[in-house]
Amino acid sequence: MRALLVMNPKATSTTERTREVLAHALAGELDTVIGETAYRGHAMELARAAAEDGVDLIVALGGDGTVNEVVNGILTAELPEGAARSDLGVVPGGSTNVFARALGLPNDPVEATGVLLDAIHENRRRPVSMGLADDRYFTFTAGYGFDAAVVGIVEERRSAGHKSTGSLYIRSALRHYWNGLDRRNPPIGMRLGDGTEIPRLFMAIVTNTSPWTYLGNKPIVITPDSSFEDGLDMFGVTGMSGRAALRIVRQMFTSADKLVRGKNVTVHHDLTEFTLTAQVPTDFQVDGDHLGLRESVTFRAIRDALRVAM
Repeated sequence: MRALLVMNPKATSTTERTREVLAHALAGELDTVIGETAYRGHAMELARAAAEDGVDLIVALGGDGTVNEVVNGILTAELPEGAARSDLGVVPGGSTNVFARALGLPNDPVEATGVLLDAIHENRRRPVSMGLADDRYFTFTAGYGFDAAVVGIVEERRSAGHKSTGSLYIRSALRHYWNGLDRRNPPIGMRLGDGTEIPRLFMAIVTNTSPWTYLGNKPIVITPDSSFEDGLDMFGVTGMSGRAALRIVRQMFTSADKLVRGKNVTVHHDLTEFTLTAQVPTDFQVDGDHLGLRESVTFRAIRDALRVAM
């Protein structure tokens, strides 16, 4: 069996020594090529080339951004008719690792490597559905509006040398709420696949699984029914006054397995396709990576998009 190990040398929760040990362990079991990422989008290029070359297993060692790029590389590879797509392996190496944890994998990279090796020996593979936002696949979430703007601010701060932490996200959210948000005019409209429109939104969070994210070790749940076996869920916020925002945030942090409710919240479950549009170009993110401003995004659920070794 041939494998490609895609490693992010800047992964926040692994050291160079740990990455060497993990690479050696995988190479001891498989005919493995190692590819280190050097720039944004590089993991996608490496994975796509390997998938088109017929590599059996592509392993992402890094955070959710690295995993997202590897998934997009696998799923956008041009294959001969009837050819099987490469399987995905995941070894968490980032600060949050939402996708790996949602799959039930250990958050420790050494333990996760052990699970991966056992899966290879026992030929265990799990089919997993994905979301597609226009032409970009996402593994656990995509955001349009307020939350995507916060992701963009965090990326700017990280580029300036700040470490990715829960407190950085909280500070960035407060900064955008007070200084960057028009709290009277929700910019986003939503149209379901059957043409039904809902009230305008300040933000739309689309999920492929639950939890939505983690703050440290605490899962933040906003769509408790979302899973890799269903379609997409959408959590939308229609009001962002101080009182409304405080109520929503409080429920996010205290409702571990219940819907966040209220007159300023709308939740839709198991959607196959829908479109979000904005009155002005609006921030857009997938799996925690800011992808710029969009005037519209169409979301689709892609059932059993790939297989994960676990």
